[in-house]
Amino acid sequence: MSLNASTFALLDDLSSRLAAESIFVKAGSDEGLIPSYSLLTDLVAQLGADSVLGAPLRALHTRLDALLDAARPWDAEAEQALRDTVAWLPDALAAERAGARVAAPGAPAGHPPQAACLGGSVLAGEPARVDADPGAGPDASAEPEEVLSLSLEENRELLGEFQVEALDHLQQIEAALLVLDSAPDDRDALNGLFRSFHTLKGVSGFLHLGPMHRLAHEVETLLDLARTDRLRLTPPIITEILRSRDAIQEMTAQITLALERGTMPDKAVPVSHLVAAVRRLAAGEPSPAPRSPAAAPPPAGALAEALEGEKVASPQPAAPSSASHEAGAPVARPAAAMASSVRVNTEKLDSLVDVVGELVIVQSQLQESARRPEDGGSSLTRNLAQLGRITKELQLTAMSLRMVPIKPTFQRMERLVRDLSREFGKPCLFETRGEETELDRTVVEEIVDPLVHMVRNSLDHGLETPEARRAAGKPEQGRLRLSAGHEGSNLVIELSDDGRGIDRARVLAKARAQGLVQDGVNLSPEEICGLIFLPGFSTAEKVTAVSGRGVGMDVVKRNIERLRGQIQIESELGRGTTFRIRLPLTTAIIDGLLVRVGEDRFILPTITVQVALRPSREALATVQGRGEVLDHRGKILPLHRLHRIFGVEGAVEDPAAAIVVIVEVGRRCYALLVDELLNKQEVVIKNLGAYLQGRPGVAGGAILGDGSIALILDPASLCGS
Repeated sequence: MSLNASTFALLDDLSSRLAAESIFVKAGSDEGLIPSYSLLTDLVAQLGADSVLGAPLRALHTRLDALLDAARPWDAEAEQALRDTVAWLPDALAAERAGARVAAPGAPAGHPPQAACLGGSVLAGEPARVDADPGAGPDASAEPEEVLSLSLEENRELLGEFQVEALDHLQQIEAALLVLDSAPDDRDALNGLFRSFHTLKGVSGFLHLGPMHRLAHEVETLLDLARTDRLRLTPPIITEILRSRDAIQEMTAQITLALERGTMPDKAVPVSHLVAAVRRLAAGEPSPAPRSPAAAPPPAGALAEALEGEKVASPQPAAPSSASHEAGAPVARPAAAMASSVRVNTEKLDSLVDVVGELVIVQSQLQESARRPEDGGSSLTRNLAQLGRITKELQLTAMSLRMVPIKPTFQRMERLVRDLSREFGKPCLFETRGEETELDRTVVEEIVDPLVHMVRNSLDHGLETPEARRAAGKPEQGRLRLSAGHEGSNLVIELSDDGRGIDRARVLAKARAQGLVQDGVNLSPEEICGLIFLPGFSTAEKVTAVSGRGVGMDVVKRNIERLRGQIQIESELGRGTTFRIRLPLTTAIIDGLLVRVGEDRFILPTITVQVALRPSREALATVQGRGEVLDHRGKILPLHRLHRIFGVEGAVEDPAAAIVVIVEVGRRCYALLVDELLNKQEVVIKNLGAYLQGRPGVAGGAILGDGSIALILDPASLCGS
């Protein structure tokens, strides 16, 4: 293989870094072992199989691989082999660049390179392979399962670093596998996949994480066959690697629990069946059909909490197939004590430090202005304006530290689509847009469950079978599109399918049959579609693990409203359905409309406010069975008096002398009676104490500029929707 100038520059850099690592290498110590191994991996990858430089480097790589497999430190032979290689490599690269013959390390010039000169037994040009258990037979299913052993007191810091790194690699592994599932010849994805498993194997061996190391080693061996074109990745192989990745994530979750709660693993994560399956695939034998993803039992107890709690630990890993949960079952929420972390771009931190520095400067200027009242307040006014600007910038910068991209969440949905489309026998093309859109970490946590329910129902009930699609003149392969983007200060997520659409007549008939809609009551198309969000409502003809639109959709609406968001449905029969979710970018700060009721003040999220008006007496009425209503542009809206709901005295009783605020919740509108509109402002949401926590109609509290407290209202629960 002919190497270009940029490759030689990279090889020179790797050679220099390897020489730097060799300075600290000493027999009996493990310092520099993993970095040297990684640098050799990169060198071998850059040189390729045809380069005469590759054989000696692969031989040394094999020797270090064996040390890591056995969790042993450097020995004298390996140390000397590394030093010989470091001394030989610069001249060898120069000879390679000049097209001259390259001598082996320690051999006279003109001799061909031999792997044996480094103590290896691998033939030149052959990929290295070291069995994790030389004595093991081809079937490891009978091997006893091993509980992950953690030397927490000795390795707490190393385990913490490994846990963060492992989450990163798990995310990269899943992303690469999903790419390879549709493009098996993608070399970049394959090489990245190999590097991730290689790193997990090396570090887990160093930390004596036996089960993880054994499984990662077998998968790495399988991937090495694919890298050298001796094996082609097929969907069954990718499925087996995905199952192995999920097992490694479960073990990573055990490490997370140990670090954060001091809870040592007491249950083995089964890996023997995975090791056996991977070995069979590497040997060219067919692997038994994997268990259906949707039938796999979900992780239980604290482990499930850890998996859920790490959804937004950065980088965000995708949890084991979300299809493992029943469609209507609640997903375990992270315990309150679970800590989570977010990796922050250094530019954001630098900006925060700069703004804080400016804040200190303005503080000193204000102090100086206070000492000089003779300037008529001009300096104080100017400095206060500067303080306001910096405070706003500081607020925005601090909030940006909580922002994370939605890409890992979309990746979870891609994995879910892959699993379920195979289970249901419905080929599906999954498309994503706006993956780099950022939103608040807590919003990411809460949006996962609604998306899981929506994707399941779209695949199970929205998309037709290939036969039905052919009969309807559609392509056999369905299409599912998930997108995200910003609209003003809101986040908009859309999930669209090109399936059968919602049959509104059927939905309405089923709702009437269940007594959810009275005979003679006419509903708009939007209101009919909204019926699918009622608890337990479904038009599915048979009950399955994912029984159709409506099952779990009440969970979707409840979670979205808890985030002070809205969900809308657009559907055309025979053409498909689009769910549109509108959310605030952050749950810590909201734009609010400040209103007065009596002597009290309340805040309405502006995302729900349509219009405010002073009603005419002709527009007000009382309807039997519905109470007070307002005729607003031909629509009859329920009228809610805030002073009666919250027991406020001294409020305006006559609606015609007060103000009505029209709010929209899930395509339904309500009228709220207030005394006065004060202003629109951003407010910081504060949690309420136990006395008010969970009270219907109240989302939180806010401290106003004068130091008083105002309740932030939740129109969804306030109006009983």
